[in-house]
Amino acid sequence: MTAGRMRAVTQRSFGGPEVLELTETDRPRPLLNEVLVRVRAAGVNPIDALVRSGAIPLLGEPPFVVGWDVAGTVEEVASGVTRFAVGDEVFGMPLMPRAAGGYADYLTAPSRQLARKPAALDHPHAAALPLAGLTAWQALVDAAGVGAGRRVLVHAGGGGVGHLAIQIAKARGAEVLTTASAAKAGFVRTLGADEVLDYRTTDFADAAREVDVVLDTVGGDTALRSLDVLRPGGTLVTIVEMHNAALARKAADRGLRCLGVTAEPDPVGLAALADLADTGALRVHLAHTLPLSDAAQAHRLIDSGTTMGKVVLTT
Repeated sequence: MTAGRMRAVTQRSFGGPEVLELTETDRPRPLLNEVLVRVRAAGVNPIDALVRSGAIPLLGEPPFVVGWDVAGTVEEVASGVTRFAVGDEVFGMPLMPRAAGGYADYLTAPSRQLARKPAALDHPHAAALPLAGLTAWQALVDAAGVGAGRRVLVHAGGGGVGHLAIQIAKARGAEVLTTASAAKAGFVRTLGADEVLDYRTTDFADAAREVDVVLDTVGGDTALRSLDVLRPGGTLVTIVEMHNAALARKAADRGLRCLGVTAEPDPVGLAALADLADTGALRVHLAHTLPLSDAAQAHRLIDSGTTMGKVVLTT
């Protein structure tokens, strides 16, 4: 490849995973307060697939490069950057919800939307952490104030957000219940779940009671029925039903809080996640690690909705 060029996964139309294609393009240059990052790994998230398909057209019409989760090495530092130097290993979720271009060999990002990579994690595991980890952290810690003595229900504990949320809640001293399939029960218990509810055989609304905080990662009827398990003054945090005014009204009528959360770039939250990882309190489970050229297959895995943990692309 010629100097100043790089590989990137581009799409020219909305559609299924097959619209993703590996192309060659110009390497970006960092602007004021930005760094150029040599991407070593890029996390793949459900939002990537929704943007690719056009279901959530965050980036407008194609062509564009999806992807936000990255880990890599700083290769160039622009004027105004004081936090990093060339050679520093970093990770983050820059520019969300604008285009970051994570599925590529290089990207540029505001330096304050990145953090130092956890020393305990390699690049693939670090790249899997930002979006899902910040979603869980901002929902449980920043929004709901989860701490010692709280009783927390995490829906879909075996998923990308769920498996990190269980560990974050446990690290904060909470008692954690989670819904998961029988096949994932053992996995979520290793993460610290105190009680596992098999959603295929058990009605969580009957089995869970006196819960302080519910993290809803499913939406629909699951979000609505989660109100039934909350104690007075409890909090439902949803990452799916952010715009459901009817759900918010029903919560308020019962004396409950309903908060919608979407992850936003947050170096403080990233640093907190890195600290948990470095102390061994947080581990990231990789279901699949694929080369950048297999982005379409990574999206097929995401679209299946059955992956346990995260999917990552390596460059």
